[in-house]
Amino acid sequence: MEIALEGSVATCLSPSVYDMICTLGFELRENRDIESIVTRDGEVCWGTITECVTLAGPAQGLDFRDSVRLLGPVCEAVHSHLLALTKEQFGTQYAPWLRWTHSPELFPEIRDALESQQAPAISLSLMKLTSCLERALGDVFLLIGRECPFLLRDLLASEELAEVFGKPVMRVLTVFVGSLSGLNLRNVLWHGFASPPEVPAKYCSTMVLLTAGLGQLLKTYLQQTGRTVAPRPLLTLMESEDLLVFPDVTEETLSVLEEVMKKSPFILKIMVPYWEVAVMKFKSHRFADCAMLLLTQLEAGLRSVFAAVNKRPKRLLTAESTALYTTFDEILAEHLNDGGINQLPLLLGEPAMEFLWDILNHQEGPRVRDRLSHGEVSLSDFPKRVADQLLSFSVVLLLRFVKEDVSLEFKDCPEVQALTRRAASYRSRFHPAALLQNQVLSCEECVRRWPLAPLPEEATRGAARLEENSEIDACSSLIVEIMGELCSHVPERHRGVGDLENAPVGKRPQLLPGLCSIRIPTLFWPRAALEVLTLLRSIGSCCAQVALQVAASLEQRQRQWAEKALRSRQRRNFLRLLSSAELLSPMLSLVLLLIALELVSIQEVGRKTAPELQQYRRFLKAVLQYTENLEVQSRRGRNQWGEAVALTHAALLKIRAFGERKQMLIHLAEKPT
Repeated sequence: MEIALEGSVATCLSPSVYDMICTLGFELRENRDIESIVTRDGEVCWGTITECVTLAGPAQGLDFRDSVRLLGPVCEAVHSHLLALTKEQFGTQYAPWLRWTHSPELFPEIRDALESQQAPAISLSLMKLTSCLERALGDVFLLIGRECPFLLRDLLASEELAEVFGKPVMRVLTVFVGSLSGLNLRNVLWHGFASPPEVPAKYCSTMVLLTAGLGQLLKTYLQQTGRTVAPRPLLTLMESEDLLVFPDVTEETLSVLEEVMKKSPFILKIMVPYWEVAVMKFKSHRFADCAMLLLTQLEAGLRSVFAAVNKRPKRLLTAESTALYTTFDEILAEHLNDGGINQLPLLLGEPAMEFLWDILNHQEGPRVRDRLSHGEVSLSDFPKRVADQLLSFSVVLLLRFVKEDVSLEFKDCPEVQALTRRAASYRSRFHPAALLQNQVLSCEECVRRWPLAPLPEEATRGAARLEENSEIDACSSLIVEIMGELCSHVPERHRGVGDLENAPVGKRPQLLPGLCSIRIPTLFWPRAALEVLTLLRSIGSCCAQVALQVAASLEQRQRQWAEKALRSRQRRNFLRLLSSAELLSPMLSLVLLLIALELVSIQEVGRKTAPELQQYRRFLKAVLQYTENLEVQSRRGRNQWGEAVALTHAALLKIRAFGERKQMLIHLAEKPT
């Protein structure tokens, strides 16, 4: 696929942002005495630093340009100071003050990166430092506040941190990482705007010193208040089977990537060093580092495609403080900010878009970029297989934009063919609809495993005398009737053989695996469909809980029956449980079939009028109310099995009545538009 990508751009920083980061801090050429900034014992002299941050005027906030200009010589002195320290001196002076971040292993690595003068390594160090600092500041915030702000800029502006560290100190941090109008180092790096040479090393050195200084201020505050910081536990990304789409990365795959990196216009030439370091980090088993770099550069590359395909070349650059940056949020959206249709999803296709939404955006997915950038995950435990997925997807994406002659070079490569097939057949794993399909199948499996073994003759005679039997019989008849009606809406290719509508409930073929294998498009759902999906998921969750509770009760009571450990009243309640379970098994199957069929037809909700939609939601809420009540009645210790039968009878009558009015989505799907 060839489109006119701006591979030869010199910078992705807009003129004012470039000036702020690359020029302003170098205008003043004065030498600052390091001992006025940090003592020989490593104590930060905050007054020297905070006096460089100036205000624009009454009620106008900070003068960011003047502040960055004044901070320039201070940062230069700090950078020279840190480079002059040996590893041992650095550890002695600063390690104790950096422990508050709970990432002590990070800072010797940052020092080594500064000493190496390798620009990509310094950029990566700043990315890791800002995410670590954000997490640590959030822990401090929770000493006083209740809910930690999600965004770093809001965290730095909070009264809670000002109480601990002082407002002048927080203004310094705001200049470096907390405002679009300042240096904004975190965002320009984590969103893939800054190329390696554009991030002055002295700002990384200064952020290290500021972090140590914060540790000193925090110690004083904790001593004065007698409080203790309780760090929130880090997450460990699980290698879920749902996440593992591509096979393990092989040497051949890496060789292809290294070759395509040089030829694909998807990668801006100024960003190639980041890709090279990402591959190097993967080879050295630094999988979190690899993922960080790949995520930022996937965003940079997709932004380039976004700008080209939507004919908005200026969106390739960082925005000014008065506008939004073009980040993943806009790149992967359905519409542009001006209301036009975003052409990128149409260009990439549904499988690639669903992969990106799965790994980045869906709330119940891994949200890898968010969790890395906000310091929520353990870097040392970052799974190799997650890095495998990002690398493999990158290979496929880069190949999509190369010239035809380059594409032919790799056409017969088995690894490339395998990756391309996997990418082309990808379907969402973490969209709520996909999760609901999995939940339906899991619940059905649980119900099928209920231990409904035949009872001894004595128990059978007792069960036959239960007063609920007439209502159970009425429920069974309704289930047969409603199930037959629902089965008539099962797509032909998933019906199996025989007379599906009239077959006994227990003899029907398993329909749910086929129905839940139907691909449901997941991109850009309207609000009405999402509301219906939320109700269906709530019903499914209750069904799953009921299935587990009934299974546990059956297993326990059957064991106690066999051991003759049940008293008279318990034996009678056990018989009610068995009779109810014989009813609830097909009832749950009916509800699960209803969920699966409505999910397949969910986009038909857009054809309902407002009153019809209101009635439909009322129906789903009634089904939800039934499953919620059933969940309560089936809890261990509650065991209200007679109530469960009565609830089921009432619910079946409502389902039948609504079905007779032909207002379900499955009915709309069969009507012409």
